[in-house]
Amino acid sequence: MTMNRPLSHIRVLDFGQYLAAPLVGMMLADMGAEVIRIDPPNGPAFDDPAFDMLSRGKKAVTLDLKSDEGRATALELAKRSDVVLENFRPGVMDRLGLGPDTLRGINSQLVYLSMPGFASTDEELANLPAWEAVIAAYTGQFTDMGLNRRLMGINPSFTPLTLASAYGSSFGAMAVLFALNAREINGGDHIEVPLATALLEGLIYNCEQIEDYPERYKSPREVELDRRTAEGLPMNLKFEELSEFLDPFYRTYTCEDGRGFYVVSGSVATHPRRVLETLGLKDLADELPDFSAYLNTADWPAEWSMRNYPVGASDRALVSSAMKAAFLTKPAHEWEELFGAAKAPATAQRFTKEWLADPHALTSGLVLEVETHCHGTMRQMGNVAWLSGDDAAAQKADVSSADLAALLSESERHSGPTQNDTGWLDGLNVLDLTNVIAGPTIGSTLARYGASVTLVQPVEPSVDPWNTVVFGIHAQRGKESILLNLRTDQGQEVLRKLIDKADVITMNGTDEQRDKLGLSPASLEEINPRLILVQLDAFGGPMRGPKSDHLGYDDLAQAATGVMTRFGGSMETPEEHAHFGTIDVLTGFCACVALGSALLRLRETGKGGIARASLAGAGNLIQAQFMYDYATRAPFDESSGREVLGWGPFYHCYEAADQWMFFAAPIERGSALARCPDTADLAELPEDELHKALVERFKTQPLAHWRTAFGDGSSTVVPLASLHQTRDASLQLESNGSIDLTQSTFRVIRHDQHPMGRWCDLVAPNAVRPQSARITIPGPMPKYGQHTRDILARFGYSAAQIDGMIASGAAGECWSEKYLPE
Repeated sequence: MTMNRPLSHIRVLDFGQYLAAPLVGMMLADMGAEVIRIDPPNGPAFDDPAFDMLSRGKKAVTLDLKSDEGRATALELAKRSDVVLENFRPGVMDRLGLGPDTLRGINSQLVYLSMPGFASTDEELANLPAWEAVIAAYTGQFTDMGLNRRLMGINPSFTPLTLASAYGSSFGAMAVLFALNAREINGGDHIEVPLATALLEGLIYNCEQIEDYPERYKSPREVELDRRTAEGLPMNLKFEELSEFLDPFYRTYTCEDGRGFYVVSGSVATHPRRVLETLGLKDLADELPDFSAYLNTADWPAEWSMRNYPVGASDRALVSSAMKAAFLTKPAHEWEELFGAAKAPATAQRFTKEWLADPHALTSGLVLEVETHCHGTMRQMGNVAWLSGDDAAAQKADVSSADLAALLSESERHSGPTQNDTGWLDGLNVLDLTNVIAGPTIGSTLARYGASVTLVQPVEPSVDPWNTVVFGIHAQRGKESILLNLRTDQGQEVLRKLIDKADVITMNGTDEQRDKLGLSPASLEEINPRLILVQLDAFGGPMRGPKSDHLGYDDLAQAATGVMTRFGGSMETPEEHAHFGTIDVLTGFCACVALGSALLRLRETGKGGIARASLAGAGNLIQAQFMYDYATRAPFDESSGREVLGWGPFYHCYEAADQWMFFAAPIERGSALARCPDTADLAELPEDELHKALVERFKTQPLAHWRTAFGDGSSTVVPLASLHQTRDASLQLESNGSIDLTQSTFRVIRHDQHPMGRWCDLVAPNAVRPQSARITIPGPMPKYGQHTRDILARFGYSAAQIDGMIASGAAGECWSEKYLPE
């Protein structure tokens, strides 16, 4: 094959159905892999326009895998392939004679990815019918779902966003690519990515728990929750009352045209001032307190600082009132242009349908127009990971029928080494220039696969300790840390030495910010043609667009792509999706997918370059099931809003006699009810009457009864857990020694020997489970600047020179007296 796309030398057999594995196949096809979709004789199980989108660029082959002829053809294709994807329940592929041992027995170089709902080694959960919402319910996604919902007393909540498949597919794609990159040493591998495990890892910041968590880091909503709990008061706030508890720099405002405009500009030292000045409120900005956020609160000269989230109670009403009045003077589109030019992070609220027609989304390639056989011109989500300069990333073709004879005429893959217990990225040196959550997630993820990561941060921090330390306890694990002032000649000199040593550089920033750092494509080529820069930003796409240099964070991608109006239910009631870091973490994972592609291209061509991902692209991915439009599309009427508990009577949260549960029978539907004596009389009811009847019927028996009653077939009942319950039930103490990463679906580690002097609970890095390669639990986040002297000494600086650099401010050793400022 010719090497004209990053993955054009890779062949993939995609046995996947529904979302998770087909999404992995789409990501690989989007980067040029030859992906062969294997369809059953009666067609794909997921008969939905979203599946047509997920099949773009793939070749379709129909095989009856239950027949000798179909199985034999599949085996011949496997001999000539690099990757197999499947997301069936454990054991299904083995029963078909196409399990990992069989296929890797005929092709030792094969990377075989299994994506069950729950871990195949989990005796309790492995055989559950793993519908998306079943995974979400059992993991705890629908319970205690966000600060707003808890204050309003709405529990549980439902969301149609397919987070498990989004996180799982990004883990799956990166694992496949990293394993392919290591084949010369390791040979192939069998990798399992349980979707529930991936979901818990994706929601890490909603499970993180820190002993004696300082009050200074709690938002106004958290403080109010604590107050009501302590005083035994009801959680009964109205939606319109929530605004009193929203930070002025972290909320939606109404503009002159009635459209919501979302501002997320706290925590970064310069951003609140930029917001106020853009709104014409410079005088107010000048009056507000401004001092280092890294002082302990006992040493604060005022109640709060503009460099620290949240705004203090004494100024909250003053600031928000002034901002409310200012926003009413212009329509949202004008404010969006002004804020973008001022580098003040904010965006207009949009519906998903609007995003699919947005000029920036279309111009940048975040949304693509694809000519399809079934739907005509179809607007679809664009790439979630891509390489700069790969022009075909923005050009998509519909699914096509494969020429089976031509596929079977290809040469079989040759045998190779099968070395075990090495990391896929052993020996890879990574220079990490990122901050907050999404960017640092890249480095901490690479560390688990064996990469060595050096984190560079400024001598004077620009981001508050909530983002750098509280979130960094997870996102900065496994790294060395040095503080440099890159505005000094000595700081730049050290940076150049670090770049010379690096194989990969990571940064989160726009093209403008990248080029100011001296990391433009031309500069990288001059420094080292093999160097890979992994770049993520808010609104970047494969091409430039009007908002490519606008700044943004997780919640702004939610607002721009339609997540907040979907979750909240309307333009009048937008809500950030209920979990911290929903898109941030996913974007970091998508950037790892891009890096995996870049490493394979480097191996084939010797060319480095820039691997890309963006928050907006990840915003597309968590809405993949809905992220398309065409002339005759059904209305965008998916379940949304505060009171939603499911998607029709057969896919819904219900209250049993003793607790809440989730009932899933999306395929069997009435036949599932008919099979159960307690519900057989309801099986023939019209769906518009059935929901109310099921609500009353399910209340008559406890959860255990219904789990037994619906324990067969493809239907199931599971409890509605909470993320905190899942965390606490799967805790293992670090001090106990060896941590089990593979037997159960969930694993959380209590780091009771943490250097900050407090224990903290963090989800274990076990979403990716290779059979052969090694996964490492990264060490604790270093205190920022902890390794400055060691790193400088390794580059040949004497102790006296290092002392001088620290004294002059060219380098630094710490940001604060304590690991976690209090």
